[in-house]
Amino acid sequence: MSYYIAKTVSGEFDDVIARVTDALKAEGFGVLTDIDVAATMKKKLDVDFQPYRILGACNPQMAYKALSIEDKIGVMLPCNVIVQQTDKGVEVAAVDPVASIGRVGNPALDDAADAVKAMLAKVIERV
Repeated sequence: MSYYIAKTVSGEFDDVIARVTDALKAEGFGVLTDIDVAATMKKKLDVDFQPYRILGACNPQMAYKALSIEDKIGVMLPCNVIVQQTDKGVEVAAVDPVASIGRVGNPALDDAADAVKAMLAKVIERV
């Protein structure tokens, strides 16, 4: 089982970031964190890295549901979505919550994981 959902799209990197953010909003997610990996690699290691951002996305209703079932599930939140420049275009990938939350071993989380996976798949499809 893959641990992510991905798609490569055409367009300028910053435009794809905007499209991803809009698609996340349309599915009820907000972006809590935005990590510029390339800038961090340059600053901390003085190395050049392809444009690469990690967006920490959260759907408050789904987060509340999961936290109500399993209080330690916060270690797996928010849902990370990456946007990276590749030779073939701009890749957008999201964590597969079924794969990650399935490792917790609490079947009460299965419905929430399935719902979040469907939402993130729509985000990837929409971009």
